[in-house]
Amino acid sequence: MKVKYFFLFLVFISIWSCDKKDLDYELVQVATPELMTKTDFRNSVAVTVAKKIEKVGKIYAYKNYIFVTDMNKGIHVIDNSNPALPKTVKYIRVPRNEDISVKDDFLYADSATDLVVFDISDINSISLVERLKDVFNIYNYNIPVDAETVDYGKVDLDNNIIVGWTVTTERRKKIDERFVAIDVISNDAAFSSAESVTGKGGSLARFQIVDNYLYAVGSNEMAIFNIQSLSSPVLANTQYAGWNIETMFHTGGYLYLGSTNGMYIYSIANPSLPEYVSEFTHWEGCDPVVVDGDYAYLTLRGGNACGQLESVLEVIDISDKKTPTLAGRYELENPYGLGVKGNTLFVCDGTSGLKLFDKTNPLDVKLTKDYRDIQSKDVIPLKNSLLMIGGNTLYQYEYIEGGVKLISAYSLN
Repeated sequence: MKVKYFFLFLVFISIWSCDKKDLDYELVQVATPELMTKTDFRNSVAVTVAKKIEKVGKIYAYKNYIFVTDMNKGIHVIDNSNPALPKTVKYIRVPRNEDISVKDDFLYADSATDLVVFDISDINSISLVERLKDVFNIYNYNIPVDAETVDYGKVDLDNNIIVGWTVTTERRKKIDERFVAIDVISNDAAFSSAESVTGKGGSLARFQIVDNYLYAVGSNEMAIFNIQSLSSPVLANTQYAGWNIETMFHTGGYLYLGSTNGMYIYSIANPSLPEYVSEFTHWEGCDPVVVDGDYAYLTLRGGNACGQLESVLEVIDISDKKTPTLAGRYELENPYGLGVKGNTLFVCDGTSGLKLFDKTNPLDVKLTKDYRDIQSKDVIPLKNSLLMIGGNTLYQYEYIEGGVKLISAYSLN
C-alpha cells in the first residue's frame, strides 16, 4: 500500500513539474533575416524594360517624368509628356531602395547602406555612374509586423545585406518584457537646360536637394552629401537628427523633420552642417509635415504601429523657429501625406479619400472638398497639376475653381 501511494506521489510531482516548466515557455513568432552578400547585392542593380509594380512606395516628379518607387525593389520611370496618357517606359532595379531625388538629369537613390547615382539624360539609356558604399549606417530592415522577436544570430552586416525575412513559430522561454530593449543594428555595431532643374518629391520623402547638397535622413541620422559635382557626390557629414525620423521637408533655409513623436527644425545656414533649432513634441504617431509661410501642417495617423490612437491634422505656428506652438487640431480618419498649393491644403486621408482645406486663415482651417471615392497616400502639387498616388494608381488632376478635376487615373499594375 505504501508503495502505491509513493508511486502516485511521484506521478503528481512529475505532472506538477511539467506544468511548471510549460508555464515558463510560450510560442513566439520569430523573424530570421535572409541575407545576400554585398557583392551580389551591388551587382544586382540593372535598368530593364517597363514592368508592373509590386508594392507602391513614393512618388517623385522631374520635368516630363514621374518616378514611382517599388518598395525595396526599384524605381518605375513614367513618361508624362501627355498627362492624359502616361506611360511606364523603364524600370531601374535598385534593391532596398526607399527614396530618390533628381537634379540636372542625375538621379540619386538609396540602396540599403549605399548611395547610387544614375545618369538619366537619355531616358532610353539610363546608366549607373557612381556608388558610394556604406554611407548609411542604418537602413530600413523592414522587420515583419507579425514578428514578436528577431533572431539575428551571427549576422555579419559588414559583408551582407538583409534582403528579406523568414518568420517561424518557436517555443521559447518567456522573457520579462519590462527589461527588453528594441534591437537596433548599425554597421559599426554589428558588423536639359542651362538653368538648374531639381525635381519635387511628396511629403513622405526622406531625401531633399538644396542647391549643391543632398540631405538624407534615416530613423535617427542625417547624411549630408556635397553634389556640386553631380556625377561624383561626396559624403560631407553625418550627424544625429532625432528620434524615429520618418520624413523631411525643406523651405526657406530650414529642414523640417517629421518623426513619430514630433517635428524637428534644423537651420542649413551652414549647408554642410545643419544646426538644430527646436522641436515640437506631440503624442506618438506617424507624421509627415509640410510648411507654408509661418505655419507647418502635419498629419498624425492612429491605430497602427506608431502608437497614436487619434488621427488628426495639426497646424503649428513656426513664426518663431525657436518656439513652435500648436495653433490648431482637426480630426481626420486615416491620414498619410499632404501638400500645399496657394491657399489650398491637400490631405491624403488614406481609405477615406482626398480632402481639400482652405487655409487662408491658418488659425481656422476649413474643409472645402471631400473626395471619398478614391484611396490616397501622397500628393505633389505642381504648378499646373496635382499628382497623387493611392493604392496601385497614379492620379493626375487639374486645378479648377473650388477643387480639382481628374485628368487621368493610371494603373501601375
